[in-house]
Amino acid sequence: MAVRNARPSLYVSVDIEADGPIPGPYSMISFGAAVAGRQDGDSYTAADPERHTFYRELRPISDAYVPEALAVSGLDRDRLVREGEDPAAAMDAFRTWVRAVSAEAGAQPVMCGYPASFDWTFLYWYLMRFGGDSPFGHSGCLDMKTLYATKARVPLRAAVKGRMPRELRSTRRHTHHALDDAVEQAELMSNLMLWTP
Repeated sequence: MAVRNARPSLYVSVDIEADGPIPGPYSMISFGAAVAGRQDGDSYTAADPERHTFYRELRPISDAYVPEALAVSGLDRDRLVREGEDPAAAMDAFRTWVRAVSAEAGAQPVMCGYPASFDWTFLYWYLMRFGGDSPFGHSGCLDMKTLYATKARVPLRAAVKGRMPRELRSTRRHTHHALDDAVEQAELMSNLMLWTP
């Protein structure tokens, strides 16, 4: 049987801020993305995480929200109701951006997050709900927490940033601004991909 060669992967770090625990009843209120790097076989090339970025603040899709969740981002919900971008327009612009940076890199896009489970849930739901299409497919995501746990050979619950070797962690602050955090996590992704424990 012929072996099919995999296309290179372009890792796109995504961070989202939401006003509740799940999409649908609650809203994704902002999201940011930064290209982390490109993998071709066993070769990984880190990107400048500030070179290719994307950021949007979104109009909420429901009246429901959890005050504690909303407070994490520091965003003003009333302002987002008035001025936030329409989710369909934001998702369309994001699809276009992902496809452009992927084409430029000659690679297939893969979303990465820390942890990816929360961010992917909202991102994929929004992509499908507002446009019915995901540039990452239905499973094109990589969880950095799992990547670290596997490489470090530690239990998943022990895979926390504070316990990682200092050289893996980004020197940037985690601000809960979606673009800042996407850039920070893009650095972490590249450090993890290049790390041999």
